[in-house]
Amino acid sequence: MNSPTLAVIIPCYNEEECIEFTTLRLLEILKNLETNQEISSSSFIFYVNDGSNDNTWNIVQKYNKETQGKVKGIKFSRNFGNQKAILAGLLETSKNDVDCFITIDADLQQDENKIKEFIDKYKQGAKIICGIRNDRKTDGLFKKITALGFYKIMNLLGVNIKINHSDYRLVSREVVETLKKFNETNLFLRGMFNELGYKKDYVYFDVKPRKFGKTKFSPFSLFSLAINGITSFSLVPLRMVTFIGFLMSIISILVGISALIDKITNNNPVPGWATIVVTIGFICGIQILCLGIIAEYLGQLFQEVKARPRYIIEEEII
Repeated sequence: MNSPTLAVIIPCYNEEECIEFTTLRLLEILKNLETNQEISSSSFIFYVNDGSNDNTWNIVQKYNKETQGKVKGIKFSRNFGNQKAILAGLLETSKNDVDCFITIDADLQQDENKIKEFIDKYKQGAKIICGIRNDRKTDGLFKKITALGFYKIMNLLGVNIKINHSDYRLVSREVVETLKKFNETNLFLRGMFNELGYKKDYVYFDVKPRKFGKTKFSPFSLFSLAINGITSFSLVPLRMVTFIGFLMSIISILVGISALIDKITNNNPVPGWATIVVTIGFICGIQILCLGIIAEYLGQLFQEVKARPRYIIEEEII
């Protein structure tokens, strides 16, 4: 526990512009921690090349040779996504004699200087240490609103995730061994680690401006991550569908009674046609929304039933 072996796991997709800077900076941090006997000298950096089509993997290979294995990694056969890249990093590095694992983004916008604080909290007994952003000053207005909205929705649906929780975290070997028991195809790791029940702690950090290249997270990929998180951890949307269906049935009955009364008392159906048309349009919209929610859950079931590999490793360097 005095000098645990640490694996720093970095998912990367087309990060050739920043990966050299990231590698040198993290090697410097590891060296300082090893010198102060905060971590073991067998600690290492582990890249997960998530189907990059640039020079990322060649750079990882270069540093693997130059550092005599201090930099390791695996290469996916194609792009499988950020969550599966993080998962693969945890599962593959756990095959080594590693005590704790830190995941961090390749652009180092998450403050790498906080790694020592993660290690300190791990030594104090925490099994899961989550990185929490102090604010969202570096985000645009749209991303800021949608991100905060996502966390609020998740909490309303019963998935208690701390606001501004990121994938910058430390987990112990015990946690990773438990994670191996979960065989879902689509894992939403922020929710999963929250569900495991181990002792948690938090490290707060500021997000730095990106120095090199552009973010690889598109609005569509972030939306997909949000939908996966919701459907992976909550049945509330399905229960809402049931409630909405019941409510629409009541409204339909009331509209029908209203139309019948209007017909009997006024004998002129024309004045009520707008109400009926609007009501029908509203009900149709609700039906389509409900079908969409059900389809998302069916899609999740479809992927789980197929039980295809969560990722495919084409090459590895250790």
